[in-house]
Amino acid sequence: KIDGIFASDDFVRGQSFAGFKIERLSDIEKNCDDFIVVPAFGSSLPEIMDRLDNIAKKHTLIMPDTPVAGDEYFSKDEFLKRFDDAKKVFDMLVDEQSNRVFINVLSFKITGDLTYLKQVFTSSDEAYENILNIGKSETYIDLGAFTGDTVMEFLSHTSGQYKKIYALEPDKKNFRKCVKNLISLNNIELFNSAVWSKNEIKYFIGNSGRQGKLDKKGKPIQCRSVDSIINGKECSYIKFDVEGVEAQAILGSELTIKKCSPKICMALYHRAYDLIDLPLMLHKINPKYNYFMRQYSYYPAWETNLFATNQLEIK
Repeated sequence: KIDGIFASDDFVRGQSFAGFKIERLSDIEKNCDDFIVVPAFGSSLPEIMDRLDNIAKKHTLIMPDTPVAGDEYFSKDEFLKRFDDAKKVFDMLVDEQSNRVFINVLSFKITGDLTYLKQVFTSSDEAYENILNIGKSETYIDLGAFTGDTVMEFLSHTSGQYKKIYALEPDKKNFRKCVKNLISLNNIELFNSAVWSKNEIKYFIGNSGRQGKLDKKGKPIQCRSVDSIINGKECSYIKFDVEGVEAQAILGSELTIKKCSPKICMALYHRAYDLIDLPLMLHKINPKYNYFMRQYSYYPAWETNLFATNQLEIK
């Protein structure tokens, strides 16, 4: 039973939500001796994460593990049914940090305790420098390019040098920003397309943010497979961050993954069991990979990423 809804004191201006008047945390603390806090949002902003940490020091705080896509929610009972598969993923991971990330993210999903996440946060720079070993002659495919931010992140680790870039972004407004931000680059192909297991027309709902989705209620959009874009050419690095259709994107990249063994960065947080299902799916296609798992700073665990590479050496 929900007893009330509060926001930060400086945000409250007489609003209401779902039949509740939005209250100040300070007023809740004056009127209630004991209560449980359940955050109803996610954030990677340090000041917001600090506020949650401070609340957790004073009150019991449980952060729901809310999937970005799909209707299935993580549960302890369902996880135990998948325990053998989880053990396979654990055994596939090749360094201690990856094992800690896997265990702690699962522990967070079961308990809602943010402490588990804080213990394993690392930056994206660490993955670029210690795992991916990105060079200056990469052929890079960015699936879910947003406004071009991850292409620019990639370039920051190659001194701006590369062989070829392909970038796919389905949302029209995001795509326009992506073109504006990347138009000056050479040897880059930009696609206002969604990624899928094959080339076909589907329907897409965009909101100019990061959480657009394929949905029958949306507008028609051309979907492309990675294999159709690469068409047998070389590929050295693929980033999969496609809001819950990672499994279909993997299927559409199967020939490329088998032929080229590209380095891979893959989001593992859009669906409830992605961190178990997607590594096993990738391993079935190409068993040569070494696997690493990292958790970037975010409440809840919306930035869990898998890295696959043929290089085992860790700096």
